Amino acid sequence: QVQLIESGGGLVQAGGALRLSCAASGRTFSDYAMGWFREASGKEREFVAAMSWTGGITHYADSVKGGFPISRDNAKHTLYLQMNSLKPEATAVYYCVVKTSKTFVEITRTFAYGSWGQGTQVTVSS
Repeated sequence: QVQLIESGGGLVQAGGALRLSCAASGRTFSDYAMGWFREASGKEREFVAAMSWTGGITHYADSVKGGFPISRDNAKHTLYLQMNSLKPEATAVYYCVVKTSKTFVEITRTFAYGSWGQGTQVTVSS
């Protein structure tokens, strides 16, 4: 089992930027793909971005492609999400996740991830 602790959320004006961090402990961090999901109030949880365990493969939701680069530092056991040019529709609780398997498949599906952080709130004001 891996423990995940997100940080970096907060209140920002539209057009601003935030960088989310996810500190992992427990199971070997570098062996598994990781990613981010978000859940806005009254909406279903949705995929944001994912990265393979080597960092060589990434995948993004169309809504954030080009604006929310994902990265990881396996030496520091930390996953990042840099959120640029934020819009009010990005307001949500953001969750860090770790896949249950070492493959980079089904990465947009919630069932593919066995470990979830507690979430960090991101609020973008207009």
